[in-house]
Amino acid sequence: MVADTPLWQPSRERIERSQMFAFTKLMAERYGIEPTWDALWAWSVDKRESFWSEFLEFASVTPRTPADRVFAGEGMLDGKWFVGMELNYAEHMLRFDDERTAIHFECEHREPRKISYRVLRSEVARFADALRGAGVHKGDRVAGFMPNIPEAVIAMLATASLGATWSSCSPDFGINGVLDRFGQIEPVVLVTADGYAYNGKTYDSLGRVRQIAERLTSAKRIVVVPFVSETPDLAALPSAVLWGDFLATSDSVVTLSFEPVPFDHPLFVMYSSGTTGMPKCIVHGHGGTLLQHMKELMLHTDLRREDAIFYFTTCGWMMWNWLVSALGVGATVVLYEGSPAYPRISRLWEMIEREKITVFGTSPKYVAACENGNLEPATQYDLSHLRCVLSTGSPLADEQFEWLYGHVQEDLQVSSICGGTDIISCFMLGNPVLPVYAGEIQSRGLGMNVRAFSDAGESVVREKGELVCASPFPSRPIYFWNDPENAKYKGAYYEHFEGIWRHGDLVEVTERGGLIVYGRSDATLNPGGVRIGTSEIYRVVEAMPEITDSVVVAKRVPGDVEVCLFVVLREGASLDQALIDLIKTKIAASATKRHSPRHIRQVTAIPHTISGKKVELAVTQMIHGEEVKNRDALANPEALEQFAGIV
Repeated sequence: MVADTPLWQPSRERIERSQMFAFTKLMAERYGIEPTWDALWAWSVDKRESFWSEFLEFASVTPRTPADRVFAGEGMLDGKWFVGMELNYAEHMLRFDDERTAIHFECEHREPRKISYRVLRSEVARFADALRGAGVHKGDRVAGFMPNIPEAVIAMLATASLGATWSSCSPDFGINGVLDRFGQIEPVVLVTADGYAYNGKTYDSLGRVRQIAERLTSAKRIVVVPFVSETPDLAALPSAVLWGDFLATSDSVVTLSFEPVPFDHPLFVMYSSGTTGMPKCIVHGHGGTLLQHMKELMLHTDLRREDAIFYFTTCGWMMWNWLVSALGVGATVVLYEGSPAYPRISRLWEMIEREKITVFGTSPKYVAACENGNLEPATQYDLSHLRCVLSTGSPLADEQFEWLYGHVQEDLQVSSICGGTDIISCFMLGNPVLPVYAGEIQSRGLGMNVRAFSDAGESVVREKGELVCASPFPSRPIYFWNDPENAKYKGAYYEHFEGIWRHGDLVEVTERGGLIVYGRSDATLNPGGVRIGTSEIYRVVEAMPEITDSVVVAKRVPGDVEVCLFVVLREGASLDQALIDLIKTKIAASATKRHSPRHIRQVTAIPHTISGKKVELAVTQMIHGEEVKNRDALANPEALEQFAGIV
């Protein structure tokens, strides 16, 4: 049900001091549009060349060579943005050269570190020079098998400065998971750490790095950051060198330089989850990534130089790339490595207070954990500086919206955001000039012609449909790696609606222009022909105090499907008939009786990807006796076994 009353309405003062307001006013003066959000969004998709050109100037992105044409070609697949332009993503990220803190870093087992913009520039220059000395050239790949530490940011920016391409995985990936990714792109240098810490324990990485190096023959040099040990033993890695020794190969006063590259020159290689086969290698360019991230950070999040922004993420998730792009605004980027609940669930709130974080990025799972832990951040901590809370990974439930306003702060922009690795950004996200309604994403992104399409390919409002983007946008992938005919690329996004990006989510566009996400459309439940998204079940079930996690899938039966719900119970709870009846009653009341589960089973854990997403398709395969081929993409692959033959 769509909410009628907003949970938050920005004050007139807050609206008028936002960058979104300033940009709207400027475009109204230049183009004669109404100075309203609706008019601005419509103009940005109808006149997208003007919009992206204007935003390039507004964000102070200064290319080395200006574009001959803003857009050339026809349609989504063949179109090219900013033809003839040359720029460098890292150059914009490092345009500030002063003592303001660029990176604040915290982890479980070491003291915090602060790195100024001036020091960051110097460290990037030295690492880039060392890479150059190691034979890295424009177009080469450098891979990071890294915890979320400052050295990962330094290595990435140094790679980008050379016109080389960066790709990263978090250190909790299994050996095959790493090789399935890096083995495809053949990096010439591998940057890693000797280990990582999580939940009070340290884990060695060098054993896995040795096995990876034996098969990743393209990597001629391995650079190791001492993270869990001061003196890692590299005897078993003949091609390895410690971070400090690698830097020592560079002149300590080397000048920072940037290789100008075309707008669509490869910057990042990201990966699909790989739960149904070999991960797809998704290549993103310098210009599209830069423009899209600046737009989302500056306009939709209202991030400024004086802000500090934190997102709980790993180096294997696109939110890491997105977070690091805040350097382009000149804000302080806060990195955290380890468990968000160690040694206590309040750890992140303590950091928010101490470091005066203004933008806090999290997930529905963490919000639920804080609620279940009876935290009261509003009264326990000084959060007067906190202005915006971002949430992604899965839809933020109505109750979680309400908890944030009731227990964190009343004057808060709560932005549920949604996009993905595929576009390294968002289709829909927050907006500082609009109200917030429970369970609803505030707005579509500027320049993103986002619609809900019916099966017939018609744009619909106030009903569920396929999430599509109906016009070209700069942050679409430039290609997939090793896909010369674009066959995989076309099959992934363009076959359902010809020439239109179909993302694979089930959404509803509300009458006021907000959006509700119902889950992956390929995991949609359809008993008796009545369609419902999985998130509609999760919102009900995971609000129940007896349940800590769940997954819902459809079991195929002749002529129909049966809804199967699997739950993880809180300690002390029991899946007796009373609880089963209560679950069915609540789901029937919230959705329809047809979506009341036919089967409800208790399990010990729900399988998730390493970035924290439920893997409904893998569970579906297990209950049907089908093989799940790529388990290394999962954080807890052992959880899958209990689903075999469970219903």
